[in-house]
Amino acid sequence: MFSECVRKPGENVAHRKARTGFKTQTSVGYIVFVTYQVYYDYPPPTYLEYPILIAQDVVLLLLILLYDGRLQNSLVYSVVFVVGWRLLTVEKWIIDFAMSLCTFISAASKFAQLQCLWKSKDAGQVSALTWGLATYTCATRIYTTMATTGDMQVLVRFIVMTFLNLWVLLSVLYYRRQGRSSIKED
Repeated sequence: MFSECVRKPGENVAHRKARTGFKTQTSVGYIVFVTYQVYYDYPPPTYLEYPILIAQDVVLLLLILLYDGRLQNSLVYSVVFVVGWRLLTVEKWIIDFAMSLCTFISAASKFAQLQCLWKSKDAGQVSALTWGLATYTCATRIYTTMATTGDMQVLVRFIVMTFLNLWVLLSVLYYRRQGRSSIKED
């Protein structure tokens, strides 16, 4: 839980400094995941860090809106947030579909990161530590999911995310090593 709480705000701040916006896709994934866990009445330790991460995202989003002079938009975002959250639990198939969709979107995000790495052949500002923590977090979630709920959809999500996070981590390490090798040759 601690590694995720430390990794997430830094990732969003770095993303914001790059002027590419706020990673709402991640926040939506957290909301869907915690709603899924609550909907199926899973024990709180299986999703305890997600409300903290959601709160961090909300505070960061409000600070970004304040900094950009668009704080008046926060009411609209809040209404969409609450309505969307409530719609997830209208029917069982909606929350199940949303969980599957979030897994797909998260995987697509990792593939996009990999594609950027392959194209540039440079790890640049990508943090190996961040991806290492993400891999570790997902790997531990595989164990906790098997030990507590055994939910196959959650298990598949964490297996896929662990594999993709590890792939990004290994790519970052590979391109860092390549960068150092080319510097030594010059």
